[in-house]
Order: sequence, then C-alpha cells, then structure tokens
Amino acid sequence: MMKAILATSACLLALSAQAQELPEKYKSAGKLVVANTPNYPPMEYRDPATNELIGVDIDLGKALAKHLGSEIEWSEIGFEQMVSSLNTGRVDLVLSGMSDLPARRETMDFVDYMRSGAQFYTSAKRKDEFKALTDFCGKTVGMSRRTSFPDEAAKWSAANCEANGKPALVVVGTEGSADARTQLKQGRLDGAVQGSETLPYLLKLEPDTYAVVGEPFTEVYQGIGFSKQTPELRDATAAALKAVMASGEYKAIFEKYGLAGSTLDAVMINGQAAK
Repeated sequence: MMKAILATSACLLALSAQAQELPEKYKSAGKLVVANTPNYPPMEYRDPATNELIGVDIDLGKALAKHLGSEIEWSEIGFEQMVSSLNTGRVDLVLSGMSDLPARRETMDFVDYMRSGAQFYTSAKRKDEFKALTDFCGKTVGMSRRTSFPDEAAKWSAANCEANGKPALVVVGTEGSADARTQLKQGRLDGAVQGSETLPYLLKLEPDTYAVVGEPFTEVYQGIGFSKQTPELRDATAAALKAVMASGEYKAIFEKYGLAGSTLDAVMINGQAAK
C-alpha cells in the first residue's frame, strides 16, 4: 500500500512540475488557443452524428492540455492562414495534421508526434491499371494545393518518370483532399494523393470505392507548430508529450483511430530527438 501511495505521489509531483513549465502568460490565460481545420479525418473532423470535434489531434490536444494544467480553445481557421495566425499571435500553436518540413522550419518550430507520408491511390474500378507507382507516369493525379504534396509529387515524377524516359506525372492542385476524391469519382482524375494516415479511415468510410497503390512515396513527421518567438511553450509541450507517451495515453489514442503504425518512439523537435 505504501509503495502505491509513494508511486502515486511521485506521479502527481511529476505532473505538477510539468504544469509549472507552462509560461506564465498561458497559465494566467488558463487556456491555449490552438489552430485546427477539422476536415482531415481521422486526424480532425466533426462526428457526422453529433457534430462533435473528434480525431487523433483533438484527443492528443486534450491529453497534452491536461498534463500542462490548461484548457484548449480550438480556433477553426483555414490551413493556409495557420502560419500567419501563429506568428501574429492570434493562436498559440497549431495542431492540425501539419507536416514538419524544412521550409516551414524557417518560420516555425515543431514538436513532432507521428510519422506520415504521401500516398497514391485510385478508384476501386481502376485498381488493375495501377500495379506499381510508375503506372501513374503520364496520368493526371490530384492533390490538395494547400499541402506539400504537389511539390513532392513533382519531385517524385522527375526521379521516377522523366529520369526513366516515361511521361511526367500531370499534377492537379485541388481545393482539398475531398475535392480530389470528388474529381476522382467523376473520372476527371486518374489518381490522387493524400496523407497515408487518412487512407485507412477513407477505405472504411467508403468501402469498394478507392484502392491504395504501393507504399507512401515520402516519409515525413507531423508536428505541433510553434512560433519561433515561443520556445518556452514549445519545450513545455514537448515535456507534456513525453509524459503522455509514458502514461500510455499516446499509444491508446493512435490505436483508437487505427494508426498504431504511425507512432514515434520518442519526442522529436524539428526532426531531431528532443534532449
């Protein structure tokens, strides 16, 4: 019994210490304003039945806030507005399926929390046409223009299509992943690209509609975004994420949404293991 009491006390002290790492500005406010665009299931979306905000990022955000001793106020803004909102102080951080890319690190810092990758897929009725990724060479493929996918697809095409004498991938920037899927269904696209973490949910939501082709052709981390001006908040969040991992909450969240294979073994900051 005494050992259990001591263990519990130690745990509470650890959580208290982490909560105190939150800078005074945010402790005084009693909340963290977090940018999120809830249109990227299973990372963030609204439950069709209840309109409740749910997803991996939502559950993870709540767990982090608990360990930081704060609350979250979700700020639903367009993905293209997130960086400017962060750097002008309209939001405190970004937690919305954002990839940690070197170009973004010029103006932001990231606490990385999962693996991701760009993935080709097509319609189920055309799956036999695309046995290999290079079968997309010369084909019209859609992907959200707001993401890094168009640039990544063009680089992949240069290395795997043009370099081997095949016609280039025809990259179509769409208004979002939902728009790409609509155009795919309409036959206006031969294929599409979106984050590998979203496809298991999509296949379950719309069975016999899509077919995944091959493995992801990129590997990136997704991260929680911070202004370069708030390193203390970044580090406090990294400490909270470490605690969430140690508690088992982190693994449980990803398993809940069928993404156990996307988890990290340790906290990372800007693509490097946190100290």
